[in-house]
Amino acid sequence: MIIECPSCHSKYQYDEERFERKPSKRIKCARCQNVFDIQNPAFAAKEPALPAGDRTMTGKTERPKTPEETTEQSPLPSPRATGKSEPLKLPAGRRLSLAILDGPDAGNVFRIEKPRVTIGRSNADLTLNDTEASRLHAAVEVRDMLFMLSDLGSTNGTLMGGEKINGSVEINDKSEFQVGGTTLMLIVTEDA
Repeated sequence: MIIECPSCHSKYQYDEERFERKPSKRIKCARCQNVFDIQNPAFAAKEPALPAGDRTMTGKTERPKTPEETTEQSPLPSPRATGKSEPLKLPAGRRLSLAILDGPDAGNVFRIEKPRVTIGRSNADLTLNDTEASRLHAAVEVRDMLFMLSDLGSTNGTLMGGEKINGSVEINDKSEFQVGGTTLMLIVTEDA
């Protein structure tokens, strides 16, 4: 699909698989650094039609709904939401890797061989040649098929979708996140 920045009107090709079965994604324009929401077309077909200008697929800003206009309820927290109920363990029959997509180490792939991997500039399991990364910046914890990304009190923060994460967030296969000036992606494959 083609998306358009509502600020500078730059257009980008966006792979719909990157929505990870979510109704929308928050992205940052590579040109003007504006952060905006884009809507998953797979969910757009299921929603009732909205008046023109309220929501578009081009990434234009969606008008916020007042509490009276929505019937959507916040999801109840599940035991998996905190990620603390399950023990740390690698999933059977799966290979986990962290691919470095952008930054000084771009092109490298780090295989995850233990259920907790730290990422940082020094004394980390995955050491980055990135001056914007803290010594111990972030960690990925694996609880079978639940993958959690945590910021370890870094100076610049750990970003997902252009926004700093607070504490821990769940990530999935092909999820991208940023540590300093480095962009990484979690990759989950069948173990041959």
